[in-house]
Amino acid sequence: MPDTLWFTRCPVPTATGIAADRGWLGREFAPDGIAVRSLQDAPAEVAADHHYTHALTGLFREGGNVPALWARSRGERTRLVGLTWIEERQVVLVRSGSGVTEPGQLRGLRLAVPQHGIAIDFWRAMALAGLHGALSLAGLTPADVELVDVPAAPGEGQWEAELTALRDGVVDAVYVKGALAVEAARRIGAEVAVDLDAVPDRRVRVNNGTPRPITVRQELLDAHPDLVARFLAVLLEAADWAAGQPAEVARILGAETGAGEEGVAGAYAAGGHRTLHLDLSEDRLALLEQQERFLGRHGFLAGPVDVRAWVDPEPLRAARDLLAARRAEGRTHGD
Repeated sequence: MPDTLWFTRCPVPTATGIAADRGWLGREFAPDGIAVRSLQDAPAEVAADHHYTHALTGLFREGGNVPALWARSRGERTRLVGLTWIEERQVVLVRSGSGVTEPGQLRGLRLAVPQHGIAIDFWRAMALAGLHGALSLAGLTPADVELVDVPAAPGEGQWEAELTALRDGVVDAVYVKGALAVEAARRIGAEVAVDLDAVPDRRVRVNNGTPRPITVRQELLDAHPDLVARFLAVLLEAADWAAGQPAEVARILGAETGAGEEGVAGAYAAGGHRTLHLDLSEDRLALLEQQERFLGRHGFLAGPVDVRAWVDPEPLRAARDLLAARRAEGRTHGD
């Protein structure tokens, strides 16, 4: 039995973040003498690059699909045990007064593509996917625009380099997503040219966080499937709790994202507190396959990833059964 389980998540809405804030993860495993710790709080020698590589055996990861697919493509023995889909405000921005208000008007413009100089540049992948989605709405491709590389220092603020390039006239349009982007765009007076959230077809919004995978190591799953099922059961319960607590979820998201009340409201106003549930539905798996193909075409993966072979549905099935049994007995964490 491991003495510590680790979890990591991106600074975005996640069931893991909700469960951690509620103290439910620690409470779940304390009777077994197992500590549950956030990788974000770990010593450098433990954390290292494990958030991206997922090379730590006792780690649960709920984060962007670009690093998760990248790690799997490099041979890391991870398994996909859940997917979420949370709308995070995806838009293409232009300078105020540009007159660009629809996808077709992006033709011939300079579009920002960041370069962060990290092992897996998920920021670059996000921008490319977002711009591809926006251009596709008008039947355009990257060949119809000028993609401009924008150097961005590792650790620099989210979308800061791209928005600075937009403000300074180096580029004409940038893709951004999330609460911090909403706030940053407002500060420089940028305007929305393309609102991807308004498009009914979700395939246009497939990106790093849509859908967002939950992964574990095969070694942990083989040795302790019960621990994996229990961890996922806590996430299921946290997602159910969040659906009825919009104010509390907004507070937690503010802490998770580092954004203020206005940014959180602007990014997640459309019922985001009700969409933290994980599943492995055919729809979400197909959307993840779309993302895998995109990342492969653009050189972000070391090799192809068979999404269907990556999936193990058993832990989530067991977690649902476990949560149902606990509810029948009145002994869930929220009781």
